[in-house]
Amino acid sequence: MAGMTNPPAGKREWIALAVLALPALLASLELTVTHLALPAIGADLAASSTQLLWIVDVYAFLLAGSLITMGVVGDRIGRRRLLLIGAAGYGAASLLATYAPDAETLIVARALMGVAGSTLMPSVLAITTTMFTEPRQRTTAIGIVVASVSAGTAIGPLVGGWLLERFWWGSAFLIGVPVMGLLLVLGPMLLPENRKPDAGHLDVRSALLSMAAVLPTVYGLKQLAADGVRTTSALAVLVGVVMAAVFVHRQRRLADPFVDLRLFANRVFGVSTATLALGIFVLWGSNYTIAQYLQLVHGLNPLEAGLWTAPPALGVIAGSMLAPRLARRFRSSSVVAAGLVLSAAGYAVLAQAGSGDLATLVTGAVVVSTGLGPMMALATDMVVGSAPPERAGAAAAISSTAPQLGGALGIALLGSVITAVYRDRLAGAVPAGVDAGAVSAAQDGLGAAVTVAGTLPDGSATALLATAREAFVHGFRLTALISAVLVAGIAVLIVALLRRTHPAPVSGQARAVHPG
Repeated sequence: MAGMTNPPAGKREWIALAVLALPALLASLELTVTHLALPAIGADLAASSTQLLWIVDVYAFLLAGSLITMGVVGDRIGRRRLLLIGAAGYGAASLLATYAPDAETLIVARALMGVAGSTLMPSVLAITTTMFTEPRQRTTAIGIVVASVSAGTAIGPLVGGWLLERFWWGSAFLIGVPVMGLLLVLGPMLLPENRKPDAGHLDVRSALLSMAAVLPTVYGLKQLAADGVRTTSALAVLVGVVMAAVFVHRQRRLADPFVDLRLFANRVFGVSTATLALGIFVLWGSNYTIAQYLQLVHGLNPLEAGLWTAPPALGVIAGSMLAPRLARRFRSSSVVAAGLVLSAAGYAVLAQAGSGDLATLVTGAVVVSTGLGPMMALATDMVVGSAPPERAGAAAAISSTAPQLGGALGIALLGSVITAVYRDRLAGAVPAGVDAGAVSAAQDGLGAAVTVAGTLPDGSATALLATAREAFVHGFRLTALISAVLVAGIAVLIVALLRRTHPAPVSGQARAVHPG
């Protein structure tokens, strides 16, 4: 009977999964390439530093803010239809970005790319759940999707560096056009359509409230990471929290809620969502600090630093691909917990990294990423697998939004810890021959210290840089230890909370309707 309820996927579904992997890979690849293209964009479009920041951030803000809304829209109009609409919009916005005549147009194009991009991952995960109803196959398929995202991160510096060396900066955005074009051609032929039965009208007020909760929260957290505690950043986070409370209150009163909060009453769903958020909290926080470490402590250029971040991305791919195999022999929660213990060991290695010790840094980062790979694949699988079929899009959107919020919080809080330690140690170890004004300016951050050192005589510059780098390394080591304790604690909680629970079987799944 189980085979009738959850029929195994065939060749057509696995080919369709390869199509779904394309937007998953593009999402992370595009962001990496954009970072590499910023210097050329600034020079060609005469963009200010603020405009360059918005070229990167407006995409992330609108992507995060629109995920929940797009997941719910997919449940109502059809997940394949939403994916194809988003693919068309993303391709058109990519063309606009490619040939943007000025910075303002590029910012608008990036904003449109963010909104269109928010349709991709919720649709990809929801359609994957629709196609692969047999639990083991579903776990493997979601592991492949997660690995595709990590693959984009790994190959991004290589693809971006190759394009930018041979073509103009617009080629960084042109990548999305053929990928989305291929999706538009193959999607209608291979992907099934599925939607919530008897779906009502979209609750526009709830949609706006969800964006009003996520957008200012992500903005405020990013500003906290960049500038420390400021009135505007703290106020933005406060507004986001208040809007989230209003959103939750409204959902509890609706007969057909925009986001069914009863999903969180399922322990597997709630714990898995929290695990995703906390796991990405430490991963993004460490990735952010490692990027600074490579460029400002080791003195690598952005491309070189990007290449050194490829091995950790490969670690995520290995962990997420190995996890489904392990989950066939052990509980998914146990595999996630074991991966987190491995990740904690990786953070312990990172805590030993010295100012000139690139080998220890990369080794620790690879171990961390390999350990977090199973968490990313299996926790995502547990979130979407434990939700009712008619809420697949909303569940997929939650599984995409939770890491966005957790990651932004990780960058803000762990970055703030490093900044606090850095300023304290630099203030207590003023190098001889460096005036107080230079030290005060250098306390803004290691990047500021590098800039200040460029204005000083060689001896003073060397002393200031050595002191500043050592102060940064101390902060980095502390955050690594904090992360080690946190992921180990999450592992214990997962075992304790999910020891006697199992994901709800995907039964009663609405039949996927294949074209033709």
